[in-house]
Amino acid sequence: MRTIQEKLRGLREDNDLTQDQVAKVLGTSQTMYARYERGANELPVRHLISLCRLYNISADYFLGTEPDPRLKRGSAKRN
Repeated sequence: MRTIQEKLRGLREDNDLTQDQVAKVLGTSQTMYARYERGANELPVRHLISLCRLYNISADYFLGTEPDPRLKRGSAKRN
């Protein structure tokens, strides 16, 4: 299972964004965003919400209760 930090970096890189670009969306500095990606600081909920909107994904993905949205999902649903 990927960590939140790995997910942050992976989504940013998959969307061809720099740390500075994402930091500006969040209204924070590149240095602080880099600390989120390294796990040195916890990601505030307000930033989690902004990132979900930016990447058009559910917070469940970051929290580990939903699979990676970049992977193809099967048509069969699990109950």
